[in-house]
Amino acid sequence: MPSKGHTPQEYPKHPFLLSSEHVITHLHSNDETGISPNKAQEAQKMYGPNKLEGEGGVKWYSVLLKQVSNAMILVLVLAMALSYGVTDYIEGGVITAVIILNVAIGFYQEFQAEKKMDSLRALSSPSAAVLRDGHIETIPSAEVVPGDIVQVKTGDTIPADLRLIEAMNLECDEKILTGEAIPVAKDLKIDLSGNNELETGVGDRLNMAYSSSTVTKGRGRGVVVFTGMYTEIGRIAASMQGKKRKPNRSLSRRKGGPMQPAKGVLLRTWDGIGAFLGLTVGTPLQRKLSKLAYVLFGCALLLAIIVFGVNKFNVTNEVAIYAISTGIAIIPESLVAVLTITMVVGMTQMRKRRVVIRQLSALEALGGVTNICSDKTGTLTLGQMITRKAWLPGVGMYSVDNAEEAADPTKGSVSLGPAPDFAKGGQEKEKKAFDRDAPAVSWHASVEKNTMAEKDETRSPTSSNSAEAPEITAELQQFLQSTALCNLASVRLDKEKKEWQTIGDPTEIALQVFAHRFQLGKKTLQEQQGWTQLAEYPFDSSIKRMSVIYSQGEKDNTYIFCKGAVERIVDLCTIIGTGPNQRTVTPEVKDEVLEQMTRLAQQGLRVMAIAQRQYGAYDDQVEVPREEVEKDLTLLGLAGLYDPPRLETKDAVRECATAGIKVHMLTGDHPSTAEAIAKEVGIIPTNRASLPHSVATSLVKAASEFDAMTDEEIDALPTLPLVIARCAPSTKTRMISALHRRRAFCAMTGDGVNDAPSLQAADVGIAMGLGGSDVAKGASDIVLTDDNFASIVNAIEEGRRMFDNIQKFILHLLTSNIAEVILLIVGLGFQDEAGFSVFPLSPLQILWINMLTSSFPAFGLGREKASYDIMRRPPHRSKHGVFTAQIIVDMLVYGTIMGTCTLLTFVIIVYGPGNADLGVDCNRYYSGSCDTVFRARAAVFAELTWLILISAWEFKNLRRSMFSLDPERSDGSTFPFFKDIYENRFLFYAVAIGAVSVFPAVYIPGLNTQVFKHMGITWEWGLSLGSVVVFVAGMEAWKACKRRFGWFAVGGIGEVEGRERTLGLRQGFISFSRAVSMRKSESDLDRDVVLQAGEKV
Repeated sequence: MPSKGHTPQEYPKHPFLLSSEHVITHLHSNDETGISPNKAQEAQKMYGPNKLEGEGGVKWYSVLLKQVSNAMILVLVLAMALSYGVTDYIEGGVITAVIILNVAIGFYQEFQAEKKMDSLRALSSPSAAVLRDGHIETIPSAEVVPGDIVQVKTGDTIPADLRLIEAMNLECDEKILTGEAIPVAKDLKIDLSGNNELETGVGDRLNMAYSSSTVTKGRGRGVVVFTGMYTEIGRIAASMQGKKRKPNRSLSRRKGGPMQPAKGVLLRTWDGIGAFLGLTVGTPLQRKLSKLAYVLFGCALLLAIIVFGVNKFNVTNEVAIYAISTGIAIIPESLVAVLTITMVVGMTQMRKRRVVIRQLSALEALGGVTNICSDKTGTLTLGQMITRKAWLPGVGMYSVDNAEEAADPTKGSVSLGPAPDFAKGGQEKEKKAFDRDAPAVSWHASVEKNTMAEKDETRSPTSSNSAEAPEITAELQQFLQSTALCNLASVRLDKEKKEWQTIGDPTEIALQVFAHRFQLGKKTLQEQQGWTQLAEYPFDSSIKRMSVIYSQGEKDNTYIFCKGAVERIVDLCTIIGTGPNQRTVTPEVKDEVLEQMTRLAQQGLRVMAIAQRQYGAYDDQVEVPREEVEKDLTLLGLAGLYDPPRLETKDAVRECATAGIKVHMLTGDHPSTAEAIAKEVGIIPTNRASLPHSVATSLVKAASEFDAMTDEEIDALPTLPLVIARCAPSTKTRMISALHRRRAFCAMTGDGVNDAPSLQAADVGIAMGLGGSDVAKGASDIVLTDDNFASIVNAIEEGRRMFDNIQKFILHLLTSNIAEVILLIVGLGFQDEAGFSVFPLSPLQILWINMLTSSFPAFGLGREKASYDIMRRPPHRSKHGVFTAQIIVDMLVYGTIMGTCTLLTFVIIVYGPGNADLGVDCNRYYSGSCDTVFRARAAVFAELTWLILISAWEFKNLRRSMFSLDPERSDGSTFPFFKDIYENRFLFYAVAIGAVSVFPAVYIPGLNTQVFKHMGITWEWGLSLGSVVVFVAGMEAWKACKRRFGWFAVGGIGEVEGRERTLGLRQGFISFSRAVSMRKSESDLDRDVVLQAGEKV
């Protein structure tokens, strides 16, 4: 059934019965460029979003139940019942209205907040790599439309039903549709044109890939034919709505023994009650605050019992009303609503900073991160690689200079020069030039070479096939042939836009562009020279290589082309070089290759080995084991790829160091490459000679060395490695365990299927939004939409800001509750002529203060900007949560000062000019004898309102004076108070309007005496205003004591930080006089390497 207003998705026959060309034509798409963004928008309107009906979404009744089951509401319901029970209908009616208003406002706020969260979470839902206007774009699966060309790879979730147009070893797990656990191998050659749609099952349609199935192997490309409810999964959508139960909830005796049914019923009942009360659902902070609410509910009952006890359990109407007042006083009615809104604001701010929150718990956890384990390529670096060097044995070193655009093979020039001959004594010289423990590293060329570079930039870039380009020798042709064919990337020129477009992994794009410089790209080789791909052995992170089998003409004439990590490939080679330069691989020859690799890696280049082998006859019906294919190879050469660090990475690493966060680089690159980039961005010092030997040797390790160590040996290291090279997924998991043993709180990045265990093991799992697989995203807590390391730092800053703000508004709300409780409990001693306690504040005064006066400033504090030093202090201890020692003590100190000030005002008015006249029955009615009490209540009401409001400004910073919140202001203000308080407009107007609202509440006839139980005042205003001054002075004095004596100062962040700080090891203070850039001539770098620059350790 189509959604209302949407066009049906129909075809002459089911797409699996049609050719891919027919389907593409029918959808007006193009397999090379896809569809245009405008057409995608039209299709979205025509066919609707690509999601199942009823999928996800916020259920209004769940939000309403959550509001009704709130502990704060339960207290008000009890107060309402007591009010009606003592026939105080005005008070009962007002409390009823407050309950309805509180539930309505809370429902609206939370429902809108949940919808906002839902839309933000959708951004991290399974995404799709679609081809639009010749460019690959990563979009949410819900935005996929019929006609989109979609690329899928291992670990991806199929976003919609696809008619495949390309498949290489593609296998999909379709058990969600077929029930079969064995993945289905896709076959484009199968002819189903004569079949019947009803007779051909879903599992037999091998030229289709279905929505919600997972790619378990290979890669593919397809055109979207069905979306939303038209997909196969949409037809059985009911099967997708089942809710998984927690463990041990089964009622079956066979699963848990004879007692299982009773156990299951009890646990399910507890789950239901816990969910209803908010004790078992939500984030840790939400659950903690729900528990706090019920603890306060218990305190409210206890206070009511105290009130009854003081009155010897003679529960008259007056006693009941006083009990209502104390119960209401201790409950912060708006706490949950403020928390929800603050979290929504936090998620929205994160989205603006290119971070999508998948788990709300991550919002709380980010502020406590002590260590970040990050990948290098595309995260710390740009992920826009250029092949700078190509070493061919016996031929020399090809260098690409002045290449400014990674995708354009016509820009820059290629030159051929001699390669260093390590076998003839050049080894020591080269090693010396690239001494990794030299004082510092920078690069600059001679004046003559700089002049040549300037000349090159003034003329149009030299095409690689120009007269100046090196001759294509047999050795180079074989190298380029292997480079282009063992490659999944594509490079094409859009003639209309006159721009080069690339699709694929940055590493493979760089190699493909290099081949295009010599007019030997993959498409040329396939179309003009007859190369046909027969099989593919995809890149595997555990063995770090990839191979393909191609034939040229007959299948008897097949070749294996292979690329990967140099150490892995060279071990599989028996021959190095081709033609007259061919040599048998010996230990000496292998050392020569590894020296060339090291030399390239020390320049910050990612080094790949390129190899091939003539294979002979190949039978595509027989699956050949990988180890049989990848052996007896011929090493054709090495390719050096440069991936420049992002401009913002160095500053982000420095910011982490200042914030007490250590950055670890876990990369698959060679140790020398990883070390060079780590030095450039400031992860490790350029001069390790100043560090103790044990520390210097532990900073950089290969994964093989790290994995070979026992846990005890790792724990004995003075510091955990800051760089781990040739890193495997299992290495990441061991690193997390090592950090946890040192009581660190770590974040881990990941993008591949194999990264899922480490993402789940980390305290905060971070998936890549552009290059990450859906499996990795599903295992993560947050997703980076730009794959940028700086975005992680932004997320941590935002997490700290939100954590600080939650502390501020909790302190603000609970401080006023403590003051009210002090006032009312002591007020039990104020007894009238009949022996009944006279409350200094009426129940409705308390409700007014808690609901209106406290709530809006609390919302404002939740929106407070980050403090000036938020990234200059260590992470907070996650196990303490928001209720730190400082928060608890501040709450008690400020609450006591506030309660004492209001109590003294009441005492002065009643026992001073009032001659201790407490009247008769002044808790219920106004009479002439109640003038003094009513005037005292009005003064206390105004005073408490103002104290709560002014405290919101004081809580903008828990340690610094309200009159100097930012000591680093650059505007030269000598008294920045007004600028500081006006900066947060919402908070400013909440305080200002709240302060003015006191006057109508005090003076409006009827409202004052009948509802609030107070009356207009005159000279008493002086006491209220004077108390504000006293209260501010008290708060400022307490803050000054904290600063002067260092009370509750932010200390270390755990044993690991303390140990490493004693070593003097800091990150991010490395500066280079000149960084290596993509525009710098690599040949100049080779010939003129100079050690220069400084570092602070």
